[in-house]
Amino acid sequence: MLARTLAARALLRVRPRPAPPLAGLLRGYAPPASAAAAADDIVIDEDPPGPAAPSPAGGGAAAVAATAPTVLQPRVLIYDGVCHLCHRGVKWVIRADKHAKIRFCCVQSKAAEPYLRLVGMDREDVLRRVLFVEGPEAYYEGSTAALKVASYLPLPYSVLSSLLFVPAPLRDAAYDYIAKNRYDWFGKDDECIVTKEKEILERFIDRDEMLGGGPNSSFF
Repeated sequence: MLARTLAARALLRVRPRPAPPLAGLLRGYAPPASAAAAADDIVIDEDPPGPAAPSPAGGGAAAVAATAPTVLQPRVLIYDGVCHLCHRGVKWVIRADKHAKIRFCCVQSKAAEPYLRLVGMDREDVLRRVLFVEGPEAYYEGSTAALKVASYLPLPYSVLSSLLFVPAPLRDAAYDYIAKNRYDWFGKDDECIVTKEKEILERFIDRDEMLGGGPNSSFF
């Protein structure tokens, strides 16, 4: 009886440790295949509803829209849209990605903002290193992002993802050197280059924005 009492008291002293912030867990973390397959979209409740407030007649729809969660697409590559080298890489992926698994977004567009908030990054971060948001609990930067994108391509292109076994510091050193000099070597434009090649815009989540119609509400 005494032993049971002591055991019960010991259990009562155990306190669960608070979970770390979500953004701190996302970097470089890939969920199990079953979890990734179960989540097609990324849902973010950016503005949790506060205490109910009276609204004028006819204002119910506006109130619901103001508190609706943001729904984002998975497997989105966010890149520097004015960079000629980056644009060539995106066009290569589009040609190779016959099953259209990868979507794209220029970091200069407003459509990129919810993704940046999700992972705790800003535009300057993506201008240094491309960002690939794979799912609700996985995102990647730089060389890892590029190779993760390759892993979704059909053979023989997916073989490039085997370079993930090369230590990240070595891969990123080469990536950062090219990224730092990309404007000098390949040039840049004054606006997102994809606006001049509208035939590939269907793969972009910011398509309507690029065409001058504002942010694409179908993705938000």
